[in-house]
Amino acid sequence: MIKEIKVKSVLNKTKKRDTWFLDDYTFNPYQSCSYNCLYCYIRGSKYGTNLATSLSVKTNAIELLEKQLKKHAEKGEYGFIVLSSVTDPYINIEKEYQLTRKALEVILKYRFPVHIITKSTLVERDFDLLKEIHQQAILPEDLQPKLSGGTLLTFSFSTIDDQIGNIFETGAPKPSLRIETLQKAIQSGFHAGVSMMPLLPFITDTTEHLEKLFSTFKKCKVNYLMPATLTVFGNGKADSKTLMLNAIKKHFPELEARYLRYFSNNHQLPKFYRNAFHLKMKELTKTYNLKDRII
Repeated sequence: MIKEIKVKSVLNKTKKRDTWFLDDYTFNPYQSCSYNCLYCYIRGSKYGTNLATSLSVKTNAIELLEKQLKKHAEKGEYGFIVLSSVTDPYINIEKEYQLTRKALEVILKYRFPVHIITKSTLVERDFDLLKEIHQQAILPEDLQPKLSGGTLLTFSFSTIDDQIGNIFETGAPKPSLRIETLQKAIQSGFHAGVSMMPLLPFITDTTEHLEKLFSTFKKCKVNYLMPATLTVFGNGKADSKTLMLNAIKKHFPELEARYLRYFSNNHQLPKFYRNAFHLKMKELTKTYNLKDRII
């Protein structure tokens, strides 16, 4: 059941721009998500076991965005708006409500740059608006020498294997379809790349899988590729740790003991594993001549 709600604010100004995602502002027209990624960091007991059942639409989001952006534009406070920080801007109900598209129209009007982070193929629908934003947005002064325009498109992958994706990202478009949309974005001239967050221990961070990931995205000619390993939280039935451990037990029983050893009493992998992961990512980005940050 989709809820329609009204909120007091939709545009949040960040205290400090994140070096990964360059977020000066965040905007979320929806609450919760229909993609049901088991590892999602926003998973918690208040959402229940199925994020799709708690979907909410902020019906006054565009009106509020207009007011807030107008104020910031009058003060010259231009910066990247990330869509979205706690849900995908192109979840399934966007086809009906089109709040993300309407938001892009407002963002274009006030000439703010935008960073889209998505697992969806629906973003292709809005390439027309995103091209205009890319050309007309006013970049923050410190980013002007580093970027060619005001649109960033980041596609999220934990795997490029459709079968693995179907286990851990049950409601999201198949990775193979995402790759096609990524290629179209790059061919359209966007500054586009990949967020490999998270890669799954012993499943998608193996040498074989990593080589497939890096070689595939190299062929796509991505501008950047940002890898990170798995972090899970909570012990409730709807929390990411519980859901991930249950999925491992069911689909990868040979890995259950390892996952339990590493995650039973921790939310992240041991330091030695994270250090080795970091070194491997540095090695691969160098080998494939890929940037591990947007700038």
